Amino acid sequence: VIGQPAKSKRPKEPGDFFIRPVNKKVKPKNAKMKEFFSVDSSLKSQSILTQVMDIFFFQKLAATLSLAAGQSIDFFCKGSNVTWSYPSYLDTFFFSRLSIKQFDRHSQLILANSTAADTGEYSCWLQLCNGNKCRKDVFLTGSTYIFFTDKEELFVPTPSYFEIVYLNPDKPAVIPCRVTTPSAKVTLHREFPAEEIEADGTDIFYDAKKGFVFQHPSSDHKGIVYCKAESQGAPQISIKYHLLYVEVPKGPPSTTIAVSSGRAGLSDGVHVVCTVLGEPDVDVSFRWQYPGQESGRPVIIQNFWRLINRGIGHTTRISKSVLLVEDFEDTDVGNYVCIAQNLQGETTVATKVELK
Repeated sequence: VIGQPAKSKRPKEPGDFFIRPVNKKVKPKNAKMKEFFSVDSSLKSQSILTQVMDIFFFQKLAATLSLAAGQSIDFFCKGSNVTWSYPSYLDTFFFSRLSIKQFDRHSQLILANSTAADTGEYSCWLQLCNGNKCRKDVFLTGSTYIFFTDKEELFVPTPSYFEIVYLNPDKPAVIPCRVTTPSAKVTLHREFPAEEIEADGTDIFYDAKKGFVFQHPSSDHKGIVYCKAESQGAPQISIKYHLLYVEVPKGPPSTTIAVSSGRAGLSDGVHVVCTVLGEPDVDVSFRWQYPGQESGRPVIIQNFWRLINRGIGHTTRISKSVLLVEDFEDTDVGNYVCIAQNLQGETTVATKVELK
């Protein structure tokens, strides 16, 4: 219409972006973009993670991504309160190779000079907060698993040369020999007797993102093993894994308490020991209550644990907490209470010390 002023373009804000679909023709803009970022619980989970390809152009990420080691990544996660997850190994390089920045309408993760050790899952999600309590928004998340390929490092490097894997009959066990190249052929081998352990694809199978999975571990699987990978070159060997079979009932800690003497004289030394037998990979914490606690009576408390072989290939973790009273006094007379706690609950045991 003649004489009608032209519409001015709205300046682009920092949170605005376009998404370039993978292997698809670019579709025209439509009203569904608003729905894409809705938190309506009736919607299915939507990915909010994209990769920065060029200024104002972003690419949707597939479930897996293969990049050559040395490349950098630039990820964009839509939202004003974003939490990231990435391989814990990268915490060592925060502010050097890895950086995360939160803006008003999005968060950005940048990883520079990638290495084979950076292989793993990268994900983000929105946090829904009410006061000091926050929870993950399960409808607005995004994740991708990245293989940083390196022909010199077919296996994802680890900080150790030997790892322990616990075989529990109640849950699958994983030998974590992950690869940096998803196409690599990986086999599992026993050190003694020297033989290949057949992966039948059901009870034992290989997952490039996890390693070898034992669906139903048994004592027959115990021993020292390693993985071998081949991919267009000489085969490479992983670190060694010591498979220990475990058979300990689940539940609150199985706890006992013992005292050096139930009757102590003045100036005597008294020590009380709290002992727990449990699964090798389950941590136990201890708390104490003792007669002189409220008055600030000084005591020495030491905690430690070790693995013990119970025979027939069974391994148990023995955890101990020792409370020591160096110079027994009248105020030390009474009940000594130990509270042992694990993920399944807590157990309380007590003993009494009297004056001679």
